[in-house]
Amino acid sequence: MQHDLLAGTGYRPLSLPRTQPTILVFDSGLGGLSVLSQVTRACPGANIVYAADDAGFPYGRLPEAALVDRVLAVMERLTSRFHPDLAVIACNTASTLVLPALRARFAIPFVGTVPAIKPAAAETRTGLISLLATPGTVARDYTRGLIETYAAGHEVTLVGATRLAALAECALKGEPVDDEAIRGEIASCFVEREGRRTDVVTLSCTHYPLLLERMKRLAPWPVTWIDPAPAIAKRVADLLGPAALLLPPESMAVFTSGTQLCDPLRIALAGYGLAQITIEPMPLPSRSTGC
Repeated sequence: MQHDLLAGTGYRPLSLPRTQPTILVFDSGLGGLSVLSQVTRACPGANIVYAADDAGFPYGRLPEAALVDRVLAVMERLTSRFHPDLAVIACNTASTLVLPALRARFAIPFVGTVPAIKPAAAETRTGLISLLATPGTVARDYTRGLIETYAAGHEVTLVGATRLAALAECALKGEPVDDEAIRGEIASCFVEREGRRTDVVTLSCTHYPLLLERMKRLAPWPVTWIDPAPAIAKRVADLLGPAALLLPPESMAVFTSGTQLCDPLRIALAGYGLAQITIEPMPLPSRSTGC
């Protein structure tokens, strides 16, 4: 899994204690909170900046070139303001497309979030795996390359959920989300083939773990659900190495729009340690429309 997340970066863990690091956790919306919670546990002494490019959400609606430009522009602003020691791209859609450009542009390490195909292939006993992701991630050559490399001997069903990320955002904001809407989004993950059933579903969008308990309840039979967040957090901790805790760590959330901030969402963010919220306005150019 570590190979998938940071292949070819050349970064090595720091061997000596360093000053208190700042970690930037970046996503298009709120899904990266599932990664943030694991990073906070793995790196308890670090300052955390959670950045949501909600002005650009959802990234799947952007053409690929526009998405690359958008993430580079937002990251330029964020790194200039917060000076992170490491950044986590807690978004599969962005990671499968933008990581090479980010690593070429910025000197800090980037840990990406990519479909957890390798551990899924190791976990399955029936050979039937489902990859639950956004349509953009499902369509990426990167995703198909992971399948060819790590799961060539298995049958992998690609499920492009069109509404599940938005449903997770609604749930976190305290808005009602109907069980049938969730059931409809995950139904295609469950395949029966000649007496065999899907037994592993890899969650390839960071929003989806926010609905995991409901998905478990609505699933037609039990499966292993793979959330890559713990492996991502371990990689972050390994890269940063031991840190000298100089002051109590601070955490904050940054939004590029903030138009959807409401009292239930502020309460939910506080539960993740993000009581401090700021807006860094970066409207999406009107010409960057989806396809």
